[in-house]
Amino acid sequence: MIRPCKATEFEKICEIINDGAGAYKGIIPADCWKEPYMSREELQHEMHEGVVFWGYYDRGELIGVMGVQNVQDVTLIRHAYVRTAKRNQGIGGKLLSRLRQKATGPVLIGTWSDAVWAIRFYERHGFRTVSSEKKDQLLKKYWSVPKRQIETSVVLADNAWFRSAQRAGGGA
Repeated sequence: MIRPCKATEFEKICEIINDGAGAYKGIIPADCWKEPYMSREELQHEMHEGVVFWGYYDRGELIGVMGVQNVQDVTLIRHAYVRTAKRNQGIGGKLLSRLRQKATGPVLIGTWSDAVWAIRFYERHGFRTVSSEKKDQLLKKYWSVPKRQIETSVVLADNAWFRSAQRAGGGA
């Protein structure tokens, strides 16, 4: 079952994010890694900034989370994680599909450029990487991330974003 997470599930959300983020250790730049990957304070800040978490539940247990955030004219997919023991079972794809259905605008996703498995996952679900120049612009416009993260990330977009960028003459 997929549904919005409840406020009472805050600790479980944080636990799943930090468990799932272990896949990035040694992959993302060492100066961007920290333990825990996302502190409770950072998670609280993200939620305060409008990230709404949806959860995938198996027999009542929360095993995957994915955040969605509407920013200006786009919908961002944020903080997508599945418990390590439950990976590669289609959970992330089901969460992504549900959140795309609920999106109010073109969908953008940012991830680490060296996380090739994450990039491939989003590409399998119809997203395409935007140009490096456009990536920098988008990360500065829609996200609040450090300069170093901008340097070491990619942005993927759905077809709706590419169509709107083409109509606006902004390139992709």
